[in-house]
Amino acid sequence: MTRLGRLSLAFLCVATIVGRASAACTLDKIAELPVTMLGLEPTISAKVNGGEARFVADSGAFYSLITPSGAAEFKLKTFAPWYGIEMQGVGGKARMTIATVKEFTLAGVPLHDIQFMVGGTEEGSETIGLLGQNVLGIADVEYDLADGVIRLFRPKDCERAMLAYWDKDSPFSQIDILPATPLSPHTRGDVYLDGIKLRALFDTGAAVSTLTTAGARLAGIDLKGSHLTVAGSSVGIGRREAKTWITTVDRFKIGDEEIRHAQLRITEISSFDTDMLIGADFFLSHRVYVAKSQKKLYFTYNGGPVFNLGTSSAMAPAPAKAKAGVEPAAAVGAAAPIDAGSLARRAAAEAARQDFTEALADFDRAHALAPLDARLLYQRAMTHWRAGHDALAKADFDAALALQPDDAPALLARAQFAAAHDHARDATADIDHAAAVLDPGDEARIDLAALYMDAENYAAAIPQLDLWLKVHPADARRAKALNRRCWARAMLGRDLPMALADCNSAMRLSSGSALPLDSRGFVHLQLGEFDLAIADFDAALAKDPRIAWSLYGRGVARTRKGLSADGARDIAAAVALDAKLPDKAKRAGIAP
Repeated sequence: MTRLGRLSLAFLCVATIVGRASAACTLDKIAELPVTMLGLEPTISAKVNGGEARFVADSGAFYSLITPSGAAEFKLKTFAPWYGIEMQGVGGKARMTIATVKEFTLAGVPLHDIQFMVGGTEEGSETIGLLGQNVLGIADVEYDLADGVIRLFRPKDCERAMLAYWDKDSPFSQIDILPATPLSPHTRGDVYLDGIKLRALFDTGAAVSTLTTAGARLAGIDLKGSHLTVAGSSVGIGRREAKTWITTVDRFKIGDEEIRHAQLRITEISSFDTDMLIGADFFLSHRVYVAKSQKKLYFTYNGGPVFNLGTSSAMAPAPAKAKAGVEPAAAVGAAAPIDAGSLARRAAAEAARQDFTEALADFDRAHALAPLDARLLYQRAMTHWRAGHDALAKADFDAALALQPDDAPALLARAQFAAAHDHARDATADIDHAAAVLDPGDEARIDLAALYMDAENYAAAIPQLDLWLKVHPADARRAKALNRRCWARAMLGRDLPMALADCNSAMRLSSGSALPLDSRGFVHLQLGEFDLAIADFDAALAKDPRIAWSLYGRGVARTRKGLSADGARDIAAAVALDAKLPDKAKRAGIAP
């Protein structure tokens, strides 16, 4: 039997649900996976060789994956198979290696000699990989992210039953999906954009739903049109950052649901065999049952923004119509949360939907049941902070770290909180503490470097970036890390040839960002190469005219060339954008 076979059969059957539409229809629940939302990432706790680990539940990944830093943390040996493996993602293709986990524990069940791919981009400091379709696709799967759970079912004699078993009184919707195959195990179906049929991939690993550039063109959207709003970049598996835009469409329709005047994200993806990714924002706002057995997907809207674009305004769909005479396969749903863990998971989902009042109420109930749970206090602190309750956030951060003083995510969060409130000394203490407890190649070191740089401790930032870059040779955030190291060296005025090499590498990897040009301009300025510095600042400002540092740097370079009037105008423009900038630059030895 293959390792995949052992994985699929290792879960124990823990419940049986008897369908009412047909007396013969049964749904055997073979696993229930508790899910905690970290922002818009659905994460699942597991154990890797006995050590605690957290994975993103990624229905868009055809196979499960561990990141390079995760493999290093758990001391997993990797090898490159002779046939070669590549995984496709937002950032392009990435070459993968293989690691075998001797004991992988999921949902309390120990599984032995389980293989994972190793590679790709790491976006979060609290997860070490992805659980893909070789786990989530072994049977029918229900995504109940609003209640913090994913359930796996094995249906029996349910070919004609309605499998949205929780939906007794309200209407549901359904669409046909393509049959899963070993080479294409993903969940794919059709959606409609202004009446044009698009092929969609249902991808919980994508935080937000997005059109691909191919899908946008198919729908008649002009990617150079003035109606598009530039929305930065996105990263995923692969080395490259992908450009993103926001547009508004008249009608988005999926099944019986329709959203009018919907805002949608477009991402520079051209190589997927799909026109749209339906992301975790959709799954969070719906209860979804993927019936592989019937080649159907059932869903009901449960509130919140369908397409999360960083706003609290919900784009609610027109409700699906009730279907007369249709009974669900069973009248039972998920049990109401009664324990602290279930309440905390539901609260995290409510916070992800920006329903902070309900989230905090559930966190309070959970805390009353588990007052010594440091993780719960950390989650409540983050929610208080997002809700603007600064005093309560500070109290919860302090309480969480009193219980677990070496918890790196809480240390980093409290440091960011202190820096945001101009408490530099408190921030520095937590940053230093986090640097001491993190594993050498931990994903969080790139964020740690950013905190050091915000505190103008450039000398401390560089070793953090050195460690991160060593363990992440093919990560889409390498451009960002290289640019930060270039900037840190420029501000210190040392190792300038190395800084120049970093900036050049960042420019080759970045997707047209102005920041490496800005950083390289300061390298040239520190080298006394004023014409080259001015050329870089000009190029950066052509991309973004409001970069205060580029204006200031160009002003300094022009002044040192004897162009005093032009230099003064640039410096005045920079000060208008950031009044504190001259003092920051002076501390780095940069002045007219």
